[in-house]
Amino acid sequence: MLDTTPADPVERALVVTAHPDDVDFGAAGTVAQWVQGGTQVAYCIVTDGDAGGFDPAEARSEIPRIRRAEQVAAAAALGVTDVCFLGYRDGELEVSHGLRRDISRVIRQVRPQRMLIQSPERNWARIPASHPDHMAAGEAAIFAIYPDARNPFAHPSLLNDEGLEAWTVHDVWVMAAPDPDRAVDITDQLPLKVAALRAHASQTAHMDDLEERITQWMTSAAQAAGLPDGRLAEAFKVVSIP
Repeated sequence: MLDTTPADPVERALVVTAHPDDVDFGAAGTVAQWVQGGTQVAYCIVTDGDAGGFDPAEARSEIPRIRRAEQVAAAAALGVTDVCFLGYRDGELEVSHGLRRDISRVIRQVRPQRMLIQSPERNWARIPASHPDHMAAGEAAIFAIYPDARNPFAHPSLLNDEGLEAWTVHDVWVMAAPDPDRAVDITDQLPLKVAALRAHASQTAHMDDLEERITQWMTSAAQAAGLPDGRLAEAFKVVSIP
């Protein structure tokens, strides 16, 4: 049974995902709950999602701009105002030294006590959640957390040229993990999660069953956590790093 113990409050949290909308499908309710509890949450989105979705009236070349704007609006619906984009190509993400450095830079800038990342492990029960970009972003993020961002001698230009001191993250939450051990009851945050997802109009406007679909997912997570009937939950693997 998944643990439902409320997370200890932290001052700052950083979310790293591959695409715009990933955090909202996987953890918008939890993010909203953290913000409501006083945590300053920042987003680092690795790609612009330029290879996904459905073409709007605008040219496909406009997709990066559209998806960035949608993610900023979705974040604002949850109370998140700090959103950065790394600009990597959608569908081509690899765990490179450069990506590790770029995520390490954001960690050192934000200085979070907690991070929320995607799973670097394939979840055979949820293949769409295990998009190659998701797994690459998760792997690069955990490498940036340990050992890179905490090591003053890793990516020396961050310290020598940018003055970014090493920073250690101890609390890591992993979304879409194949073996989750923590559930967050986000029943009260459902309207905010739906609002955030609806902000991604290029991805969700065609989904007449969006709320029904995500409710089914979160009902399953709530049942796995032993929550009462009618409750909704988001599930995570939570890792403490010394």
